[in-house]
Amino acid sequence: MMDEACENKAKCKEEKVKCCMRSRAKSRSNWMLLAPIYVFTILFVGLPILYMFLLSFLSRAKVWGVDFTFTLDNYKRILEPMYIDMLRESFQLAVLSTSIITLLGYPYGYFMARMNAVWKKRMMLLIMIPFWTSSLIRLYGWIIMFRSNGVLDKVLMGIGLTQKPLKLLYTYPAVVVGMVYALLPFMILSVYSSAEKMDWTLVEASRDLGASAFKAFWTVTFKLTLPGLLSGVVLTFIPSMGLFFIADILGGNKIVLVGSVIQEQLTKGRNLPFAAALSAVLMVLTSLMIRLYRKVTRTTELEGLV
Repeated sequence: MMDEACENKAKCKEEKVKCCMRSRAKSRSNWMLLAPIYVFTILFVGLPILYMFLLSFLSRAKVWGVDFTFTLDNYKRILEPMYIDMLRESFQLAVLSTSIITLLGYPYGYFMARMNAVWKKRMMLLIMIPFWTSSLIRLYGWIIMFRSNGVLDKVLMGIGLTQKPLKLLYTYPAVVVGMVYALLPFMILSVYSSAEKMDWTLVEASRDLGASAFKAFWTVTFKLTLPGLLSGVVLTFIPSMGLFFIADILGGNKIVLVGSVIQEQLTKGRNLPFAAALSAVLMVLTSLMIRLYRKVTRTTELEGLV
């Protein structure tokens, strides 16, 4: 009996040693697989962000480059009325563009998820085809549409809605249309990916229990697709504050966004610290949006579990 007990203890020790060796080997292999991701993130994401924040606290040199003296003047300059108005206009444009994109993109993504496989491919192809062409070329196509006596003017005058050419190019509505056109696919794809994974039997169950079509949609479908909707809002709201080339092409430099000022400070003003300070403020706003998105998504998931 004593010999058998000793043998069992020895076997247990051997198995524990083997398990420890396997776990160590597995953790070592996992670390080797994750190491390139960590290295890439540190080199191309972490260090540039850290450099940007450090640069925002430096001063512009009198002739060229940066003067390595700590200062808060760059952030104080952002509080000037001109830049506060610029941030406010950028925020208003982002809110308006995102609202229109949501109203157009959510129904498109939702109904596309309800289609059969053949029509899903066709609708997805319609979304992806514009990405095969440069965004600048597509925006110049809108110039042809919006210019005086352009395609849109001829159509409107041909059907009798207008009597003379409209001045749509280089206006605020033209910039909004450009923003919506450029960012709408991101909302559609986000809502589509969320609606396609949804369990539609839950909607049928709510209808069987006496819920109306609207109540079933609001209490079941909308809540289950809310993460995709919020993801689309993040993907459209954040870029719409910084897509300066759309405002430059369709707005004729009349609509000034945060991205426009950053680009101007980098190329014309050569004021790298101030451009870095504006980028830091924009990044903080972006982080707040992402944090709000994660909080709402987590709350929605917990409600779904309950």
